[in-house]
Amino acid sequence: MKYAKVIVDISVDSVDRLFSYALPIEAHIGQRVLVPFGNRRVEGFILEISDEVPEGDFELKSVIKVLEDYAALDESQIELAHWLKNVYHCTMAQALRQMIPAQLRGMRVKEKKIRTISLSEDFDKSTIQSLRKSKKKEILQLLAEATIDVAVSDIVELFPNSYAPINELIKEGIVVERFVTVYRRPARIALQCVEKPVLNDEQENALQRIIQAVDEGKQKTILLHGVTGSGKTEVYMHAIEYVLSKNKGAIVLVPEISLTPQTVARFTGRFGNSVAVLHSRLSAGERFDEWRRIRLNQVSVVVGARSAVFAPINDLGIIVIDEEHEDSYSSETPPRYTASEVAQKRCAIANAPLILGSATPKLTSYYYAKTGKYELIELEKRVNFMPLPHISIVDMRKEFILGNTSIFSGLLTERLKECIDAGEQAILFVNRRGYSSFVMCRACGEVIMCPDCDVSLTYHKSENALKCHYCGIEQRIPKNCPKCGKPYLKYMGIGTQQVQEEFERLFPNTKFLRMDTDSTRGKNSHANILEAFASKQAQVLIGTQMIAKGLDFPDVTLVGIVSADSMLNIPDYRNTERAFALITQVAGRAGRAEKPGSVVIQTNNPENNVIKLAVRHDYKNFYEEAIHERLQSLYPPFSLFVRVLFIGDEQETLIQESRKFADDCYAMLCDILKSNSADCSEILFMYAMPAPIKRIKEKYRQQVLIKLARTKHTSKLIKAIYTYSDSCNSKHLYSIEINPNDML
Repeated sequence: MKYAKVIVDISVDSVDRLFSYALPIEAHIGQRVLVPFGNRRVEGFILEISDEVPEGDFELKSVIKVLEDYAALDESQIELAHWLKNVYHCTMAQALRQMIPAQLRGMRVKEKKIRTISLSEDFDKSTIQSLRKSKKKEILQLLAEATIDVAVSDIVELFPNSYAPINELIKEGIVVERFVTVYRRPARIALQCVEKPVLNDEQENALQRIIQAVDEGKQKTILLHGVTGSGKTEVYMHAIEYVLSKNKGAIVLVPEISLTPQTVARFTGRFGNSVAVLHSRLSAGERFDEWRRIRLNQVSVVVGARSAVFAPINDLGIIVIDEEHEDSYSSETPPRYTASEVAQKRCAIANAPLILGSATPKLTSYYYAKTGKYELIELEKRVNFMPLPHISIVDMRKEFILGNTSIFSGLLTERLKECIDAGEQAILFVNRRGYSSFVMCRACGEVIMCPDCDVSLTYHKSENALKCHYCGIEQRIPKNCPKCGKPYLKYMGIGTQQVQEEFERLFPNTKFLRMDTDSTRGKNSHANILEAFASKQAQVLIGTQMIAKGLDFPDVTLVGIVSADSMLNIPDYRNTERAFALITQVAGRAGRAEKPGSVVIQTNNPENNVIKLAVRHDYKNFYEEAIHERLQSLYPPFSLFVRVLFIGDEQETLIQESRKFADDCYAMLCDILKSNSADCSEILFMYAMPAPIKRIKEKYRQQVLIKLARTKHTSKLIKAIYTYSDSCNSKHLYSIEINPNDML
């Protein structure tokens, strides 16, 4: 008899340990099993198998059955799960759940099988012609001509009402019935595949350095910093070709769902059916089948969004994270992991290189590259040696003084007309969806707020409604101000719907597409919009951040940034970094092929240094200024933030609990530092305060914000904060985040 140690798939701290079971059936480490647990049956993961009887005076129950005939996890994934549990302070069940499709749990999705039939081997085909005309004869003639089994659904479509004769033929033994497993494949955008290009000198140098890292057979992080259009993707693909030649696998992460169809099309054009795709817009069946293809070693390249970092690729040889600066690589639900950190651990387990690619790397990534923690490779020229797009800044204050009240400046309108008349394409970028950012009374200054959240409602003109983008509440627009009763309500700020309306007014006969959260709710809506734009069914694409990066359309010669100011006025220490990246990335969509590109940036603050540096495509000087400011203020990478969030119904209770947490935690951390002969000044600050958004969905929000200097004691202090949070027994403690993506 063998014995298994199982993690039950229940995410509760009290059962976050291994449980022993007798194993009367054949099973392997990593398989999912059904086990008795208390008075019910639950799913679990086998993490250990032994011949020795477990110690202890207890009745040993038996594993009931295995849930799949293959292991859902391999040893490297189990090791990764242990690391996730320790680093991100989650349960082992939460960590293991990252490794499998969510719908696999509870058997909510299964293999798809289709019913097929073929002629029996001992059936004499020559007798078919002697049969009188009937449905049976038509079916037999079809099967006689087929070289493979034929799906019953196809036969019924060809010969309606043929289920009965098919069943009769099966019963008579003339036809053999089978159930064949098929894979549900995601829809892919149909972009033309081009011939494999020859790398230029910069690309070839980058490739050789990556190949060297692959051959060294050890974990190394390489930052590939290349200007927009410098051919980073082609370097990735050449590197992956080399990895595949070594019989190893590759994972490629992209930040946005909207990028996935175009990226997948490029990779499938190069690597064919050996590519699998994973992202959240797949159906449950598609995601399960793509995961299963990977797990059963039927593919060697995985392309996907953040969660694809956990893909069970066999013998991992490289991970690529494209647009590594994007915030979408950080999870906002437990375990709150960052894809680059997980990728580094996976590469360390597999002794493989990690490639981080971006035209605008995170300041922390570039800092690590400049200080030797990462290896730095730079691509400073576009692949076709075309110049970077020319960028013009328009001062919208002067436009207003000159009498232009349109949201389009005279220059942008003129450039749009030239672009459209030339049969070329343009992208118009605005940082917000909806029509206007908020509605304000010009008489008293009242802003119409969400009744359940501490945020303003956004005006959506197409639905003539005000909506909250946090809780989803929707309400009619009042005729008068709810505070002073006067009818002086004004729509403030610019959204995608307003840009669309103004464009339609100026260019009524020009086809356009809009791409924002509102227009991409359908399953394949991203792919459909991008495919339509790629095939030139529209000349202009209007959109939010989802069109700002990674997309490559050769006929786009103009990019208009309708309002750069909305990116510059966010209260976050990463504000300038994000604004520079967004402006640079959006601008980089223009002039990527033979035709030169131009960019128009509209702003009320043309003196802003971020805009000036973005206009010059000057990342290096931007980095030097920004990293100096970070050092002066002791912001990351020279420190880190810990945010402890409390959420509840009673504000006063949250205030008391957060203050107690801050006081007790500060005293505890000071004791730890003193016991290590260190000073409490390593705790740069620790405050209990209201969260910037004080209420969401009728729940109040209070936080403890901790700022720690980066020293050799930092990891010990973070573990202590987690340990204290476990012991404080507050039902209102909602989350603990390290360097959260936003402080809202």
